Amino acid sequence: MAFTFKGGVHPREWKLTERSPIAKLPASAHLEVPLQQHIGAPAAALVQKGEGVKLGQVIADNANALCCPVHAPVSGTITGITTRMDASGRMIEYIGIDNDFADTLSETVLPHTRPILETSAEEIIARIRAAGISGMGGAGFPAYAKLSSAIESGVDKLIVNACECEPYLTADHRLLLEHPDAVVGGIQILMRALDLADATIAIEDNKRDAAILLRSVIQNDLIRVHLLQTKYPQGDERQIVFAVTGRQIPAGKLPKDAGCVIFNAATCAAIYDAFVTGLPLVSRIVTVSGDCVKKPSNVRVPIGTAFKDVIEFCGGYSAEPDKLIAGGPMMGVCQWDDNAVVTKTTSGILALSKVPHREADVCVHCGKCALACPMYLEPLYLAAYARIGQYERCKDFDVFSCVECGSCAHVCPGGVPLVQYIRTAKVKLKELAAAKK
Repeated sequence: MAFTFKGGVHPREWKLTERSPIAKLPASAHLEVPLQQHIGAPAAALVQKGEGVKLGQVIADNANALCCPVHAPVSGTITGITTRMDASGRMIEYIGIDNDFADTLSETVLPHTRPILETSAEEIIARIRAAGISGMGGAGFPAYAKLSSAIESGVDKLIVNACECEPYLTADHRLLLEHPDAVVGGIQILMRALDLADATIAIEDNKRDAAILLRSVIQNDLIRVHLLQTKYPQGDERQIVFAVTGRQIPAGKLPKDAGCVIFNAATCAAIYDAFVTGLPLVSRIVTVSGDCVKKPSNVRVPIGTAFKDVIEFCGGYSAEPDKLIAGGPMMGVCQWDDNAVVTKTTSGILALSKVPHREADVCVHCGKCALACPMYLEPLYLAAYARIGQYERCKDFDVFSCVECGSCAHVCPGGVPLVQYIRTAKVKLKELAAAKK
């Protein structure tokens, strides 16, 4: 049985790399590790220029705030701390590391030796935080904080998001096929911390091979694999909670308010690695794809590696790209250039050529955007009011419930950049609220 939700769209999948095994990218000679890779306060540097560091060593943290520590992805020498603007317009600090290619492990990289059933929830939370694990599905919320909040709220449902509904992206799919034990092991650790007897892996039905393999690995009824209908944005937290449980998250609330907590499949695997090997989150699997990449691939990349190095590993550019996107084509972020670096939330690097698209920016009042919206909003009105600066009217039409999935813009025959208008409205409303305070 396939589970789904109302609304959404069916963009062409472009899963060019679904049969491409995960390759390991040799670490570059120089890496730039950003100190803001998560939701919350940026980490503060704990190292200085000229200092030697080891693989897995903590190089930045902020213990007094919602923050994930940052670790050295290689051993080497600190070249300095620089500040530059990222693609979203934020000024971010980066720690530069010259790789010595020795991969000397930090003394802090130690496996957890006690049986997980004899390990307390507090110990699990502490190790997850120490490993610097943030959500790897895109949002980047610190995993330790999400787990702690879920325990306090008494959630009764653990859902593992393995949907990977964005076009092009296959990193999670390959993870499930090549390292199912790591995903299942991470789930069992989370179940122990949450004191839950069961969990659900939600996966779209275009990945039946991964679902079959997971079921053979699990071999019990404690972790169930639910096939969901392939539809975008099936992986959004509100849609996945409804599809799996039938529950609806109240407007402005979180999954915990519906008794659920959601972890991405890659996050579960990172948690497992942190316990079994002791290694913190210093690399991740990235899908490198698009019609401007010679050899689309899935690659395990050290955090802080420049996009250009990853693309070069995949054969380089086959043509000059019009857009370079971090993430998927629906919700990913366009980059200034290929000096951008891989972070904990970089699920994909897409190099895409220019394609003919609608330039009209004219609403024809067809209503297709409203039918596609998984949040039951009316994007045409949100965009119309944002366009003329009537942002308070956008609030009347519940603009903050928009998850910015892009389904509306995908189906718009008038070429209206609906998500762009909606994002502008949100920013302006937040500025107005701050000014009133």
